[in-house]
Amino acid sequence: MSVHPSWERLQDGNRRWVEGHSTAHAGRGADRRAETSLSQRPFALVLGCSDSRLPAEILFDQGVGDLFVVRTAGHALDTAVLGSVEYAVGVLGVPLIVVLGHDGCGAVAAAISMVDGNPAPPGNIRKIAEKIAPHVSRARSCGAGNAVEIGGQHSVFTVQALRRRSAIVREAMGRGELAVLPTQYSLSAGTVTEVQPISAAVPAGV
Repeated sequence: MSVHPSWERLQDGNRRWVEGHSTAHAGRGADRRAETSLSQRPFALVLGCSDSRLPAEILFDQGVGDLFVVRTAGHALDTAVLGSVEYAVGVLGVPLIVVLGHDGCGAVAAAISMVDGNPAPPGNIRKIAEKIAPHVSRARSCGAGNAVEIGGQHSVFTVQALRRRSAIVREAMGRGELAVLPTQYSLSAGTVTEVQPISAAVPAGV
């Protein structure tokens, strides 16, 4: 299967950043700001975690106007997130969505703790953990044995949820105009890799 050109562009940028050869400064200056002041044409949407160590434009070595970025703790989905994604797909016409999870995710850890019967986190943090908890159970039922594997499958299940919960996303995918990839970022290595489902036969009802 050929690599999606937008994913290839992101991989090239991530490679440059990891190797210390970033070129994104050329796309973050006054000229680029002026160029994008009246319109935007991002080549990808990154749905990522709010973790301060996951700045998408930096780790993919991109400039102003290159990425449409939506971030929530644990890339949890709600109607505001879905609406933002649909705007990028339906109005801006982005051809690629990258769901960007990472190891050491606090939101995933909180969900795991809840599934294991520990007290729920306080306030609205609980709502985030509750959104992720079903993915923890699904990941374990598929064979995920640790937090890294669970986090990776959470990205896989988020891709499935985007397609299921958004007609705009689903129809764009059906027309071949949109690809959606689950990925995982390594905090120590700085690399972003695509995640594969542990099992092809997983329940898809959550």
